[in-house]
Amino acid sequence: PPVSAFDRRDGHLPQGVFASPHPSGTVTMPRKERKKLQAIVCVLFVELFERFTFFGIVCNMILFCTIKLGYSNYQAAMVNTCFVGASVLTPVLLGWLAETCFGRTTVLGFCALLHFFGTAMLPVVAFPFEDFYINTHNIVHQLEPHEQHILFYTGLVAVALGIGGIRAILCPLAAYHLQGCDRHQLLSFFNWFYWLVNLNSMVVFLGIAYIQQSVAKNLCFLIPFTSVLLALIAIHMVRNKLTFHPKKGSSLLTTFGVFLNSLKMCCLHYRHLSGDVANWLDRAKENNGGCYSETNVENVKILVKLFPLFGLQLLYRACITQIPSGYYLQTMHSNLKLNGFIWPVAVMKVISILPVLVLAPLLELLNTCYQSPKKILPSPATFITMGHACAALSALLAGISEIHRKDYPQVEQTLSGKVLQVSSMRCFQLTPQYILLGVAEAFVTPACSLISFCLTPSNLRGVSLHFLTLSYGGGCFLGAFLIQFLYFVSGGNFYPNNPSAGNMERFFFTLATLMAINTLVFWRISQRYTDLSVELSSGARQSHLSEKLLQYKTYLRFYDTVERSETLTSMETVL
Repeated sequence: PPVSAFDRRDGHLPQGVFASPHPSGTVTMPRKERKKLQAIVCVLFVELFERFTFFGIVCNMILFCTIKLGYSNYQAAMVNTCFVGASVLTPVLLGWLAETCFGRTTVLGFCALLHFFGTAMLPVVAFPFEDFYINTHNIVHQLEPHEQHILFYTGLVAVALGIGGIRAILCPLAAYHLQGCDRHQLLSFFNWFYWLVNLNSMVVFLGIAYIQQSVAKNLCFLIPFTSVLLALIAIHMVRNKLTFHPKKGSSLLTTFGVFLNSLKMCCLHYRHLSGDVANWLDRAKENNGGCYSETNVENVKILVKLFPLFGLQLLYRACITQIPSGYYLQTMHSNLKLNGFIWPVAVMKVISILPVLVLAPLLELLNTCYQSPKKILPSPATFITMGHACAALSALLAGISEIHRKDYPQVEQTLSGKVLQVSSMRCFQLTPQYILLGVAEAFVTPACSLISFCLTPSNLRGVSLHFLTLSYGGGCFLGAFLIQFLYFVSGGNFYPNNPSAGNMERFFFTLATLMAINTLVFWRISQRYTDLSVELSSGARQSHLSEKLLQYKTYLRFYDTVERSETLTSMETVL
């Protein structure tokens, strides 16, 4: 049964947190209950402010880089995608450092300071010094270009590291105690979890995008700076009481150790000592001359079966990053006026979020209806295949829309004080390609999380989700590499500074072709991930049985102190 995110796995309730009210209606220790409620509220606010800061930086990064810093379109797109990728990868690195080296409280405090420092640098870069500082000789005081670049990139790196520490320590998925949930409960949880994330981003893109683009102009990073102040206040209110303390021991280090030990044994040619083995990873076993137990090696072999899934998410994530890069530029050079009102460029991102907000409740309804044994819900692999197909179709429509966009006459349009020559085609004609990517996200992300969680032993589920996160971050960097590579190969024609003068549609058609091939490859291997059960060897079964016995012992010990509600829904667990 679901347990509160603040309950520790060693069986003891955290300091200041006591059990929920008894069924009889009596409430024990209300002061401690108030402290628990305060901690929950602070975590929710910290999560909100952190994502508010992240999306506030991302949503108009390209507009800022091209207009304020004078970057080319491909350079601005690469900066944005690399920042998104770094923000996805840093939670894995900083979470590992917190567990093995410096401690969670130290890393959290350091990352909070980095977050504050980074968001303080960005307003300095954006500040219009030329409008305020003119001396008696009418000389304008402003930052030199190289100084702007140093401050800008320093701020981005600091923010990415700060985001990683906050995400890894304050709100890890391990804190939700999903070990005892079945497939339907897990799918429901992941659907609602990503639904809340996208609801948050929709609010941010609606509010911040317009303020940054139309009101604040050059002060486009002032709101992220203000929001991180609120996040620091929330962290200070509860300090280390917000941190989740998992059990000791790093499964990530053990996993990498098995790989390195197996490679070492293969490279040193110890075949004559260990004999023939069925799998190269078996050389890491103690009975073959390695350093790891049979249980550890067998668990890692199960994890390796998910590597094709992780690898095929790279190109899909590169396709998703077109929303803040290629699609953003396409929208930016379209007509944003509607009834005399100039819509923010990032408002199209909201259109891609709407399918997620609509489909998540529908998928939850299907999940509820198909819980009977006579009805079989389509496998998560099927949802992933459909999502990849939607992503390929979206890139294809983007190429067709780009050809259609260039046929319209040019008009003048003012964005952040600069007059641009754009197509007179309405930006809302690009809606189908955004909707298709939104549908792809609604299908792929929860299904990948479900497969990664279910098809690995319980002690490696966190590692499996780490590898999935690494594939997401790697996909962002792959998207930046594709932009750079195709720009170089085409001499700037595939990613021109003026989309109306180049052939950006060829970039989208290339991406659509690669994504179609990626979809076919995953469809061919999807049968590997249809049955969501772990094929455990004898050693792994023994480990799994020991874990179950320890779980039951913990349940019996705290039978009178931890409330188990059979009617608690996954939506309530996420909240």
